Amino acid sequence: MNAPATVVGRTGAVLRGVAAAEPGGATTSEVARTAGLARPTTHRLLGALLLEGLVDRAPDGRWLLGPELYLLGTAASGRYDVTALAQPFVRRLAELTSESAFFSARRGEETVCLLREDGSFPIRSHVLHEGIRFPLGVASAGMAILAYLPDEELEAYLDRTDLTARYGERHATPQVRRRVEETRVAGWALNPGLLVEGSWGMGAAVFDAAERPQWALSLTGIEQRFGPDRRSELGALLLREAHGLTIALRRR
Repeated sequence: MNAPATVVGRTGAVLRGVAAAEPGGATTSEVARTAGLARPTTHRLLGALLLEGLVDRAPDGRWLLGPELYLLGTAASGRYDVTALAQPFVRRLAELTSESAFFSARRGEETVCLLREDGSFPIRSHVLHEGIRFPLGVASAGMAILAYLPDEELEAYLDRTDLTARYGERHATPQVRRRVEETRVAGWALNPGLLVEGSWGMGAAVFDAAERPQWALSLTGIEQRFGPDRRSELGALLLREAHGLTIALRRR
């Protein structure tokens, strides 16, 4: 990934790198790799953020999000927190399907997983967890959102984005475009083990009042649970719950 050009951009990239490793924390080198920065630069920024309480450091040296971020987030939650509205939809998907269900939000050119509910099926996928981020077009939530962007915005994103360096050739632009078209036809997105072999996912976009895809509901599980017949059933459930959540968000 390209290194952010400004101090604020580099600081934001470092914070996102720490957030992506929650709750276990990340080493300086891991944060640097996620942020696309040199290790000395990352270490310097982490030290400054530690002094401000924006990050914390565990006894083993791993970096964690700090208490000041919690306070700032609490102050902003009234405007941005929609997880309370989404929770019953995510829980219902987990109960009805027995799979792991998720709620993700679009943040710029990424999706951030905000909620996870595990169903009763004993074998679970651990690709997704709260706080993890993926670029648009990666994982089923990111594909569901990408597919419903306006064509001009979609093409601009694909023209400037290379997903192959981190996610492999199956995320080359022609393959992403093909999956966009498949998602638009079906209404829901499919991730057939593209991130972790044998771990499949499906996602459906949730729209704001301006008809823009800003969130997604998704399901993950093992490949054997996502055969063609069951995909149709799961897709219908996802679309129903995504539509219901869209309506609920517009009424809030």
